[in-house]
Amino acid sequence: MVKAAIIGAGHFAYRMHIPVLARRSEVELDSVCRLGQKELELIRQEFGFNFATEDWREVLERDIDIAIISSPHHLHHEQAKAFLEKGCHVLVEKPMCLEPEDAWDLVQTAESSGRELLVAYGWNYKPGLDEMRNMIARIGDIEHVVCHMASFTRSIFSGGELANWRHIAIQPEPSTWESPDQGGGYAYGQLSHALGILFWLTDLRCSSVRSMTFKAPSTIDLHDAAAVRFDNGATGVFSGSCGVPQGHGFEVDIRVYGKHGSVLLDIETQRLVLKLPDGETQVAQVPHEAWKYSCEGPADRLVDIALGQGRNESPGHVGARAVEALHALLQSDKAGGTEHQINHQGPAPAAQTHG
Repeated sequence: MVKAAIIGAGHFAYRMHIPVLARRSEVELDSVCRLGQKELELIRQEFGFNFATEDWREVLERDIDIAIISSPHHLHHEQAKAFLEKGCHVLVEKPMCLEPEDAWDLVQTAESSGRELLVAYGWNYKPGLDEMRNMIARIGDIEHVVCHMASFTRSIFSGGELANWRHIAIQPEPSTWESPDQGGGYAYGQLSHALGILFWLTDLRCSSVRSMTFKAPSTIDLHDAAAVRFDNGATGVFSGSCGVPQGHGFEVDIRVYGKHGSVLLDIETQRLVLKLPDGETQVAQVPHEAWKYSCEGPADRLVDIALGQGRNESPGHVGARAVEALHALLQSDKAGGTEHQINHQGPAPAAQTHG
C-alpha cells in the first residue's frame, strides 16, 4: 500500500486530489492537514483518513510514502522541502513557489533525496497533447513564442465566488486568490497553467521580462501582458486574462515559431497544427473533449511513481521555469514596466526527448 498525506486540504484538494487517491485501491489515506477543526473533521470522516491535524509538522512523524502539498502558495516551499527530505514523492500545487530561488531549491532537494517532485499541471497529462513536442522538433530553432491563457475567474479574484462551486462543502480560501503577499492574482493563479504546458513541451527558459498588468482594487493582477526574451535569443509574448464570461471554457493558445515552420496549440477548440514550407500542414486528431480541463493526472501519476511506474510529466524544473517567468512579470510591472533580468538560480533544463 502507498500511504498518502494531504497538506492543505482546501477546496481543490477536497474536490480533486483526495477523490483521485481514494479511488486507487493501492492507496491508504493516512494523514490530512488543514486549519479549521470543522472542515478537517468533515474531510477525515468522509474519506476515512487515519490521522487529522491542524499542524502539518505532526504529519512528518507519520509513516507515509507520498505527500500532496495544496496549501496556500506562500507555504509550498517549506512544506514540500520537508516532505522531500523525509523521503516522500511530492506533488505540489501550482504555482510551485512564489520565489525562483525557492523553486530551484525544491528541484535540488528532490534530486539529492532521490524522490520525484511533481507540479499539479493537469493539462500535461492529457492524451495527445505531447504530440506538440514532436511537431516542435520539426520546425528548427525556436525564434518566437506566443503564450496566452484566459479564464472565467474574475469573480474569485475580485472578492466573489464561482457559481459552479457553491455546492461544494469546502469553499476556496479568499486570501489564496486575492492576497498580494500570498501569491494572489491571475499570473500565479492561472497563467501558470499555460506556462506549465510551454515549459513542458520546450527547453525554453526566460532571461528577461518587460510587463504591465491591469489591477483589481486589492492591487492583484487581473490581466497581464509581457514581452519576453529567452535564453536562446528567441522573443515571446505572454498574455493572461480573467475576463472570459461565465458559462464559457478556458482559452489557452500557444504558438511556437521556428526557423523552418510553426506550431499552433488551441486548447479551447482542440486544434494542434504544424505548418511547414510549401503549404504543408499536419493537423493532429484529438478525441472529443480530450483536453477539457481537469486535474486527475498529477495525483494519479504520483501514485504510479510511488509504485515504480509511469513518467513525471510535470517535473520540478518545469514549475521552476514557470516561477522564474511569473516572478519576473510581476517584478517588472512593480517597477513601472522596466525590463527585469532573471538571475538564474538552477541548472539549465535537461534537453527534451523528441520522437
